[in-house]
Amino acid sequence: MTALAQEPPVSREMARAHGLSDEELDRLQGILGRLPNRTELGIASALWSEHCSYKSSKVYLREFPTNGRHVVQGPGENAGIVDIGEGWVAAFKMESHNHPSFIEPYQGAATGVGGILRDVFTMGARPIALLDSLHFGELDAPRMRYLVDGVVRGIGGYGNCVGVPTVGGETGFHRCYNGNILVNAFALGLARADRIFRARASGVGNPILYVGSRTGRDGIHGATMASESFGAESEAKRPTVQVGDPFTEKILLEACLEAMRTDALVAIQDMGAAGLTSSGFEMAGRGGAGIRLELDRVPLREPGLTPYEIMLSESQERMLIVAHRGRQEEIATIFRRWGLEVVEIGEVTGSGRAELFFHGERVADLAVEPLTEGAPMYRRPAAPPADLARRQGAPEVPPAEDVAGALERLLTTPELASKEWIWGQYDYSVRTNTVAGPGGDAAVLRLKGSARGLALSSDVNPGYCWLDPRTGGAQAVAEAVRNLAMAGAEPLGLTDCLNFGNPERPEISWQLAECIQGMSEACRALEIPVVSGNVSLYNETEGRSIHPTPTVAAVGLIPEVQKVPGVGFEPGCKVVLLGKDRAEFGGSAYLRLLFDLEQGLPPRVSLEAELRLSRLMRELVAAGLLATAHDLAEGGLAVALAECCFARGVGARLAVSLSPTQLFSESQARAVVACRPEHLERLLAAAERLGVPAQEAGETGGERLWVAADGATLDVDVAGLRAKWASALPLALGM
Repeated sequence: MTALAQEPPVSREMARAHGLSDEELDRLQGILGRLPNRTELGIASALWSEHCSYKSSKVYLREFPTNGRHVVQGPGENAGIVDIGEGWVAAFKMESHNHPSFIEPYQGAATGVGGILRDVFTMGARPIALLDSLHFGELDAPRMRYLVDGVVRGIGGYGNCVGVPTVGGETGFHRCYNGNILVNAFALGLARADRIFRARASGVGNPILYVGSRTGRDGIHGATMASESFGAESEAKRPTVQVGDPFTEKILLEACLEAMRTDALVAIQDMGAAGLTSSGFEMAGRGGAGIRLELDRVPLREPGLTPYEIMLSESQERMLIVAHRGRQEEIATIFRRWGLEVVEIGEVTGSGRAELFFHGERVADLAVEPLTEGAPMYRRPAAPPADLARRQGAPEVPPAEDVAGALERLLTTPELASKEWIWGQYDYSVRTNTVAGPGGDAAVLRLKGSARGLALSSDVNPGYCWLDPRTGGAQAVAEAVRNLAMAGAEPLGLTDCLNFGNPERPEISWQLAECIQGMSEACRALEIPVVSGNVSLYNETEGRSIHPTPTVAAVGLIPEVQKVPGVGFEPGCKVVLLGKDRAEFGGSAYLRLLFDLEQGLPPRVSLEAELRLSRLMRELVAAGLLATAHDLAEGGLAVALAECCFARGVGARLAVSLSPTQLFSESQARAVVACRPEHLERLLAAAERLGVPAQEAGETGGERLWVAADGATLDVDVAGLRAKWASALPLALGM
C-alpha cells in the first residue's frame, strides 16, 4: 500500500473557502480519522455541496409521493422513468443551470441542455424532446437584454445541433430576477422497458472506462459555485462555467446507445456537476461498492492538471462506464468507431472506499458511503417573513374602465406578449414527432407506430408562491396537470426544479417547506407522482432573493393524438366557459403589470375542482367533441380569449355574467372550450355529470373579439391586437 501523497493538511480557512462549515470539516475529519488533504477536501466539498447533496432540502423532499402505477424508476437515479405502454417507457428529468447562465449566458444555458440530455440517455433512453423554463429580470436591468439573448441562443444552439427539439416551456420576467436569472432545462427520452440502464457500480474487478471529451480546467468548483449566493465579485467566476460541444454530444449519445445494445455494460453515469467526483462516488455509493482510479490515465485537454483539478473538472460530454471484466474492449471498439476517446482508468473494488492514485502515489483514500448517502442533512430554522401579513392584505382592485386598453397593455408586456421571438430560434419539429409545439398549453408528441402520444407542460407562478408558498406550490402542480388535460392526457408523473434563495435564512426555509407541502398535497389529489427533480438554492444576490420558483414539468399520455384540440378558435363553433370565477386578484397579472401592485392572497386552489375539470377534459377530448381547449391562467378570461383568437385569426362574439374587471380575475380550475354546434348538448351534459360548472357564452367567427360583460363591452380587432402582441417582446429587447 502506497502512503498518501505528501499534500499538507488543510486549514479551516481553506475548508470555509470550499464551502464547508467548521462542523462539516470536523465531521469529515472524523470519517477519515485525520485531516483531509486538498484533493480530499475538494471531493468532500463538492459531494456535500447543496447542489449535490440536497442537505438543506432532503428533509422536506420526503414529503413527495414518488410511487404510482406507471412509475418504473423514481427519484435517486439520473432520471425518473414511467411506463407508457406497449413495451415502452419514458425517462425524464429537469435541472437548473442558473448561476452559470447568469455568469456566461450562452455557455451556461447550452451546457444546461447538454447535461440534462446526458441524464436521459444515461438511462438508455433516446432523447426526443426538450422544454425550457426561463425567468429573467426587468429588461432595463443591467445586462438583462444580453442575458436574454445569450440564454436563448445557448438553448437553441445546443439543442438544434444535437437534433433534439425544444417543443415548449415558459418564460417570465420579474424584477426579483434582476440579479439572478433562472434557466431550467427538461429532457424526455424513450426506451424499451427491458433496456433500462442505471448508475450502480458492481462486480469486483470490473473495469471502469472514461469515455468522451478530454478533461480541462473549465467548470472547476461549478457545484460549489452553484451552492452559494452571488456577490459583487460573481463576474470574476467566469472560468467556472463549462464550455459545451453539441456535436461531440450527439456522437457520444449515439455511441452510448449502441454500447447499451450489447450485454457488456454494467453501469453508466455522465460526468455532470462535480465531474469525475460525482460520477465515480455516486456510482459506487448506489452499488455499495468501492472504486480504484488511476488519475494519470485520464485524458487531458492540457498538461499539468493536478489530481484535485482532474476530480473537480466539469468539462462536458464525458461519461464513466463500468464494463463486464473481459468485455471492455468490445465497448471500447464501439466508442473508437464513433471517433471518441476511451480509456480504462480503474476498477470496481469491494472495499467501499474510493482510492485515487496519481503516477503510482495514493492521493486520496475516502470511504464512499459517508460522503454520499451519509452527507449532512439539515432542518434549518424556518419562519414566515415578517411582512407576510402586509403581503397578504386584501388589495384595492382598480376597476377596468377601459377593458380593451387594459387588455392591450397586458398583452404588450414582456410577461404576456408572444414568446415567438424565443421559440422561433429553436428547432421544435426535428425528429417529426411534434404535433403541437411551443405556444400552447402543452406540447404534444406522437409516439410513432401508435395512435397514442405524450403531452408535456411546464408551469409555475412565482408571484403566487411569494404571497402564499403552499398555495403557490399546489397551483404549479394543478396548472401543469390542467394543461395536460387540455390535450386529453392522463398524468403519468412529474419532475421539478425547486428554485429558492438562501436556506440559511428562516423565511427561505419556510418558503421551501411550504411550497413542497402544497405541491405534495396537489400531487396526491391529482394522482401524479414525483419521479425526479432538482433543487437550486442560494438564488440571491447581495441579500436580495428571487421569488420562490418551484418549477413543475409534467408528462401525460394521450390515447389518440389525432383527437387533440387546438388552442385556436375555428369559425362556427360554440364557446363554453368551464369552471367558476370568484373575482380573485391577489398576485394577478392585472394588478402587478398594470398597477405595480403585488399583494393579496393568490387564487384559492380547489384540488377537487381541478380533478373534476381534468377528468371532464380527458373525456371530452377522447370523445372528439372539442375543436378548441385553452386553460385560464395569467390575465384571466380576457387574455385566454385573445390567445384563442390569435392562433388562427378567428374572432368570437360572447356574453358573460361578469363585471368588466372580472375578465382579468385569475380564479383557478377554469378553461375555455369550443365545439361544433351539434356537440354542445353532449358537452354540457358531461360537465353537469362530472360536477364542472359550464356556461355557453357565444360563438366563434368574424375578425373581432367582442365580449359583453356586466356594464361594459370588450371590442377589439383581432388582427391589430395580435400584431401588437407579436411584436412587443422583440421591440422591448430592441430587436
